[in-house]
Amino acid sequence: MSTSSTQSRGLNRRINSLQNNGRSSSSASAMRQRLVSWNDAYLAALSVAYLHYLLQPRPRRLQHVAALPPIQRTSSSMHDLMKDFAIVKDSKSTRFPHGFMSELEKSLTGVLMGKDRRPEYQDPVVKRTFAVFYTAFTEQSFRKRMEQDRRVEDLVLIFFSSATKELQKGQAPNDDKWKLMVDRHVALFVRLVSATLKDHDWVRDRPELTSRLATLEQKLLKHDQDLSADSQRAGGAGGTSIEVEVPRSYDVKDMPLVLVVGRVFGLSPAQMQTDINKNRPVWSEKAALQDLKTYQNLLNLNSRRTLGSDDFDLEEAYEAWRQAEGPDLSRMMLAIMKSNPQLAQGAPGSSAQRSQPGTNGVSMASPGATRSSTPWKVSDLDGQSSYALDQPADVRGLQFDGSGSEVSDDGEHPFIFIPPDPRAYYRFVLMQAVSHDLQDSAVQHESGQETPRVTFLAKPSTELLNEIVLRWRIPTFSRLVLFLDVIREKFVEQEIDLDTLDAAFDYVKEPPPEPRRSSVAPSETTPFGNRSRWTMADFTLNRQILSALHDALLRDLYDMIMHCYEPKPPSIGPVMLVLENHVTNDPLFAKNPEEDRQFSEQLADGLHQRAKDVYADFLAKEIPHSQDEWQFYHVIQLGKAVMKLAERIQKRYRKNAEIMGVNPLIILLETVLPSYGADTRDIVQRIVQVAKSREEDVDIQDGFELYRELSEIRRIHTDALPRIPFAFHVEGLLADFVWRWVRMTDEKIVEWVEQAVKQDHFQVRTEGSDEPPTDEERHSVSVIDVFRSFNQAIDQVSQLNWDDDLQYAQFMTALSKSIGAGLMRYCELIEQKFSKEMDRLSPEQMVAASQSRQERWVQLARDAWNNREKIEPFQFFPESFVKLNNIEWATEQLDRLEKSINVDGCADVIQKHAAASGQRPRRTNTYVFTIKIVEAEDLKACDINGLSDPYVVLGDEYQKRLAKTRIIYANLNPRWDESVDITTQGPLNIIATVWDWDSLGDHDCVGRTSIKLDPSHFSDYLPREYWLDLDTQGRLLLRVSMEGERDDIQFHFGKAFRTLKRTERDMTRTITDKLSAYIHHCLSRSALRSLLNKGITMSSVSSLFRGQRPTPAPAGPTQVEITNALTPLFQYFDDNFAIMKQTLTDAAMVMVMTRLWKEVLSTIEGLLVPPLSDKPSAQRPLSQQELDIVFQWLQLLFNFFYAIDEETGQSDGVPMDVLKSPKYHEIQSLNFFYFEATENLIRTSERMASATAARQQQQRNRLSAPSMLGGGHSFGGAASLLGMPSTRRSKSIMLSRNLGTMRKAKEEKRKEAQADPNDDMILRILRMRPDAVAYLRDRSRQKERLAAAAAAELIVRQSLASGGGRLMANVPRR
Repeated sequence: MSTSSTQSRGLNRRINSLQNNGRSSSSASAMRQRLVSWNDAYLAALSVAYLHYLLQPRPRRLQHVAALPPIQRTSSSMHDLMKDFAIVKDSKSTRFPHGFMSELEKSLTGVLMGKDRRPEYQDPVVKRTFAVFYTAFTEQSFRKRMEQDRRVEDLVLIFFSSATKELQKGQAPNDDKWKLMVDRHVALFVRLVSATLKDHDWVRDRPELTSRLATLEQKLLKHDQDLSADSQRAGGAGGTSIEVEVPRSYDVKDMPLVLVVGRVFGLSPAQMQTDINKNRPVWSEKAALQDLKTYQNLLNLNSRRTLGSDDFDLEEAYEAWRQAEGPDLSRMMLAIMKSNPQLAQGAPGSSAQRSQPGTNGVSMASPGATRSSTPWKVSDLDGQSSYALDQPADVRGLQFDGSGSEVSDDGEHPFIFIPPDPRAYYRFVLMQAVSHDLQDSAVQHESGQETPRVTFLAKPSTELLNEIVLRWRIPTFSRLVLFLDVIREKFVEQEIDLDTLDAAFDYVKEPPPEPRRSSVAPSETTPFGNRSRWTMADFTLNRQILSALHDALLRDLYDMIMHCYEPKPPSIGPVMLVLENHVTNDPLFAKNPEEDRQFSEQLADGLHQRAKDVYADFLAKEIPHSQDEWQFYHVIQLGKAVMKLAERIQKRYRKNAEIMGVNPLIILLETVLPSYGADTRDIVQRIVQVAKSREEDVDIQDGFELYRELSEIRRIHTDALPRIPFAFHVEGLLADFVWRWVRMTDEKIVEWVEQAVKQDHFQVRTEGSDEPPTDEERHSVSVIDVFRSFNQAIDQVSQLNWDDDLQYAQFMTALSKSIGAGLMRYCELIEQKFSKEMDRLSPEQMVAASQSRQERWVQLARDAWNNREKIEPFQFFPESFVKLNNIEWATEQLDRLEKSINVDGCADVIQKHAAASGQRPRRTNTYVFTIKIVEAEDLKACDINGLSDPYVVLGDEYQKRLAKTRIIYANLNPRWDESVDITTQGPLNIIATVWDWDSLGDHDCVGRTSIKLDPSHFSDYLPREYWLDLDTQGRLLLRVSMEGERDDIQFHFGKAFRTLKRTERDMTRTITDKLSAYIHHCLSRSALRSLLNKGITMSSVSSLFRGQRPTPAPAGPTQVEITNALTPLFQYFDDNFAIMKQTLTDAAMVMVMTRLWKEVLSTIEGLLVPPLSDKPSAQRPLSQQELDIVFQWLQLLFNFFYAIDEETGQSDGVPMDVLKSPKYHEIQSLNFFYFEATENLIRTSERMASATAARQQQQRNRLSAPSMLGGGHSFGGAASLLGMPSTRRSKSIMLSRNLGTMRKAKEEKRKEAQADPNDDMILRILRMRPDAVAYLRDRSRQKERLAAAAAAELIVRQSLASGGGRLMANVPRR
């Protein structure tokens, strides 16, 4: 054993307490065991083996005798021969078993068919007799009766009757020779029955039936010893052959069990021959018979030389054992007398007779009694023994050589064959036999011979031990306990392995099936399991065995567990199986919780030390000795080694995590993880210090890999050791690597974007198939590459599963800012390329550019004189649409990225941390102003056609261009609705210049104005509208809002989303602007006039001037003419939509069509009413006929954009909710007010204005944050110069942080427009009424006063909100 095993020998010495508390008989038994010598045990075993030889039947041989005169039968009746079967009635042992009839039929068939090769069955006369019986045997009624009764005598009598009838045929009446042949044939039949029983192993269950059949066969052959024919005897000379006994030889070689004793004790036959010759006079049958009689008398006297009632714990157990001894003693005596009949001559009661229960002496087997002697293994024996009898008998009256029935307990040992201490002697012999057979089995196994897995005793040894326990009267349970004691000694001395010990327990608990040699009913439980019948000595010895084995198994278990951290440790399963199944679960095992606890503590201490040693080995193997050579790789490898060991231990003990109350995995983690954490902290700090001293950086990926390993180890540490904190804060130690990754991403992200755009050809990604590309293929590779870079940057951090929520939120905030910058650069590059493609010159413009200046003026004059307007469809590039698809796809991908990052969750974490730590929000030093260039009115005409082509340029005071709008052609009241973001850290002067675009020469300045963006003026973060007068003529409307630049993840994503949506909207507007010129041409007043003047001719005008009566005015245009008037526009749309459909995605296509629909509504709105202003308009109202045509056009256009499929009935165009926008409903409302009287319109306007003012007042009173303060639309004046708060909702960055919030804000805006109607349309109608000039002027002043009041109220509210605490400080408390 190992050293640790030797040190643990003192653990749990349970055997001492068991010996001290044991019964007195145990100490006496132990003393007797120590007195047994090798020679005494040898002679005792030799005497039993020699007696077994004496009691064996002597062999016989055939001897020829001359023919004698015929001998007449003494018994002429077969019933006289069957008396033995009639002695025992209704005994199961004399009935043939179930299934016997079928097997006997097969045997009879074998005789008749000649398959039975025995010579006695080859005689034709025998076959003829058997054939006659076979006919009666197969008769159904006879067969059924025999299977019910199963009596052998009936079967023999039927055969006798059949043989008699067959053999007496043809015989003379006075000839009786045939009767001897009948007896011989019946004997052959009886021999066939016996052979059938033996062949199917039914002999062991029916010994009495077998004995009676043998007796019957001998009686039938009394007058005829040879079963062959007379003519074959003595070479044909006649006569007879008889069997004579062979003289007994006293040579050791003829004694099988004596040879077994020699092998077991290691003696030669010559030595044993000397001992037998020396003791022959004493070791006789008579001495054996005398021993049995003496033992029987001592048993009746309850002597101490036999087991007594004091040796049993229960009186019932003693009585059961005592009643079982009687039948065995009787059989053994009769066996001796049968072997030597002279011993019974002259003794009363010598004749075998049936014993009667209830007589004096030892009673025979009674119900419930158990058999006292059972052989170890007799499956291979022939069922014969040295005490087999024909029938039970009573020998209570036998007397031998005047030996009295009274035997004293004192004096010399009264037995010849029974030793003084049978248990001790038997244990000694058993030890010798087991040692010999186990060694012999091991030698055979090493030589390659096929042997059973575990062989305790060879068959010869088993026969010897069976004979010994029979003669020494050792109970079965005692033999099993002594066997376990021998196995215990062998195991403690390490002479047998654990498998042999396990097999030994299984052997004694479930011994193999054995033949029953008595008529006593078998016990329902095994002798080892029915411990209520045990002696107290067996109880004590069995308890000592369990205690000793428990100590030995614990020592082995301790040694094995000490190797559990090794790669291939020994399996503890077999030890635990034996310990639990055979020791601790045994009812006789005395459990001691205190000793179990001590063992668990020592086991835990040993495992702790082993875990320390294992970790020290890992440390020495993975970490270099020189600190300058340390790298993160070494720490990672050390962690992987620890985790690999932990996983191996967890897998190894997954079914039974705890062993004797100790968990090897928990002990390993408790010991190793804290040490690993402390060492890792020191090593990482040292690595970082060395890198800084060398002015180097540890690789970022090494830091990430180290964090993954440490986070996994920390997770296991937390699960296994929840009460022990990890050695250090991993995130705090390694956060710098993530920040370095964030900074590197921020530095390279713009470069990534530029490279992606540079390498992109903006083509639809088709694979050469004829099918049209799907929406997923309509964007180019640049946006894919850009977002792949974004996702990789995010995944690099998110896949770390960073366990510090605050730091993770800060990482995502920084990365979102970088992503926003990358998207802004991408949108800028895309928009530049898009604008360059869309602003290219048309073929006519290119021709005009090649003309001289004089040619250009002449051409313009000619076109102006002819009033010619050339409207040509714009030829779009597919690349331009791919760019729009990229922006649309980028918006979707950014929304997915926002959800994957969980932007709202990150923002909440940062906000909660700031609130918990009491940190005040940092004051914003950077502001984002959003300037929306809405519209202009009454601009100066710069072109010769009396119009201008205006666009607006925003610049700062240093003449740096900040933004530029698109060009609105031929319009003095343009509307741009374009927004731009300007970031500033202080006040900034913005100069807005309106230019007139000219294709020839320089662009003309229409006018200029300025505005100061001061953050202090927008401290309420409310949007404001400014009507700025130009320095020449007209004015410009700007809507300005401000937001504080915040280092907030929601702010960064909102800014990125707004950049994408603005780019998308500007690109869409650029596309629609290319179509808007033709829309304005087809939906203009000139188109109306052309449609209405189709019936007017020059002759009708001439007749009017001649004073002739004019012809009646033609009727208005028909529905077909009205529809045909828009046919060119619809065709124009279809042509351009066909080009778009080839490249744009479905979502982008709907977006373009939606924008075109808004342009249509704006055009029709301008056709009906002038823009909103406080000045009267020169635009004339339409006639009723013209108004009807315009609304018919609106309906036609509505149907066109809705695009109902005639087959499916589904819409393929713009959704219904988009078509029926608030602007659409406002235009529809013009039908109610367009031809209303001015007075009615003014009253309606005043009523609606009062209702609007009341609602706004309620909102001011209800809202704590006055985000909706202010009047309605401002017409200008002093209030507009101050920039009063607007009721319009500002599209803030926070409301644009994802697609969900943008959709929600858009839906709320729609609901507000529907719930808060205004009188803007009425005011626009009144602009065309000259008698409403005064009302418009008064209404403008009223709105200015309301706006001023709202501004004043807002200032007061802000003052109260900022300094309310100071104002209320002096207010006394109640």
